[in-house]
Amino acid sequence: MGFLNDILYFLIVIGILVVIHEFGHFIAARLSGIRTEIFSFGMGYRLFGFNKIKGFTFGNLPKDWDGGPYCDYRVSLFPIGGYVKVSGMVDESLDTDFEKTEPKPWEFRTKNTFQKIFVLSAGVLMNALLTVAIFTTIILVEGKSLINTTVIGFVQKNSLAESIGLKENDKIISINNVAVKTWDEVFELLTFDQMGKNRNIKIIRDAETIVLTADGKKILKTLADQKPVGLLPKGWMVYINNVESLKPAGKAGILPGDTVINVNGESIKSSTQFVSIIKLNKSTPLLIDVKRGSEIHRKEVIPNQEGFIGVELREVFAGPKLIKNYSFIEAISYGFSETWRSINLFLSTIGQIFSGTISAKQSLGGPIMIAKMASQQAEIGIINFLHFMALLSITLAIINIIPFPALDGGHLVFIIIEGIIRREIPVKVKVAFQNVGMIALLALMAFVIYNDIIRLN
Repeated sequence: MGFLNDILYFLIVIGILVVIHEFGHFIAARLSGIRTEIFSFGMGYRLFGFNKIKGFTFGNLPKDWDGGPYCDYRVSLFPIGGYVKVSGMVDESLDTDFEKTEPKPWEFRTKNTFQKIFVLSAGVLMNALLTVAIFTTIILVEGKSLINTTVIGFVQKNSLAESIGLKENDKIISINNVAVKTWDEVFELLTFDQMGKNRNIKIIRDAETIVLTADGKKILKTLADQKPVGLLPKGWMVYINNVESLKPAGKAGILPGDTVINVNGESIKSSTQFVSIIKLNKSTPLLIDVKRGSEIHRKEVIPNQEGFIGVELREVFAGPKLIKNYSFIEAISYGFSETWRSINLFLSTIGQIFSGTISAKQSLGGPIMIAKMASQQAEIGIINFLHFMALLSITLAIINIIPFPALDGGHLVFIIIEGIIRREIPVKVKVAFQNVGMIALLALMAFVIYNDIIRLN
């Protein structure tokens, strides 16, 4: 079921993002008086579709099909991607039949430079607006739940946090001279703010004020390698979310809803810590104290030879929280600012890849990683899933606006050049660049898919 869930959520995410993107091109073309011949969800063979001439039909339309002013809305065989065929434009279909006829007033090639730019950039604009809309909706509906403490409750061994010198019960006062009052501010300033730069972390430890320095490049590499920072606030708890009744934990009497207190006397404050202890004690009896209601129960559990006891864990913050609610205007402002922050984060990451600070292999993800992440976020909850979709949407927007052949940005370059020289670039030249771009993009896709497979293994 895991694989099927990955596929399902991948198709949902990609389907929504592609339809929104292509709808941008579609509506911009229509507003500019340009005909759209095809609006397709998916690529390749036409499975079924609708147009005002033929109505609802299955299979491909005749090769000499001409819908005139009417668009054929279709679903095609391969559900990865989609497209809008704009009359009189060289696009991914590489259809240049229009070149054999005189330019028509409803064709893309007869419009002025600003109209062409509008049509080509509308897909990117729609993806950006979708990101703003999702962030706005999330914050408007949910508000923002802030962890109202800056006291450290757990530092993972051999982690980035430990290498910085942070310890349990340290109270973080400021990072780079910016005062922090919530854990959310701590995490933001420590990880994503000013990526690649060192951090000066002021803390109070045993009534003494200390300043620690964190290596910015080391922080960046930790994030790129998808390793945990190894730092949790005081009040973090580990819950048993599910138990396999025939595995060691189930046989020992551990139940869903139990809170893990300690293992062999060691206080448990992280699921990573708990799993590590279990794996280090294969086939060895462990005394696990769990809290059930107001009572503490001690269970003897013997991990199997693989180092598993058959539980699904969930981490929950049980300490003080601060709920911040937003008005509609505040939510929109937050949506735009969060979108802008996401753009800066993405561009900063790309910059660090080119500078060699972080590895492209660890940072770039393809369809397999997208599918797995979409499924994981959906299992956590709809808010996490929407947040992931928003980040992917703005990523798609940025990638598409890059001035590279076969991308929207590549088309824009041609349009701008044509506007400057006041004549159209030969179609053969456009097709040649389009072919080069498609080959390069396919090569990149092959690389990221291979990289996904390697990372899975």
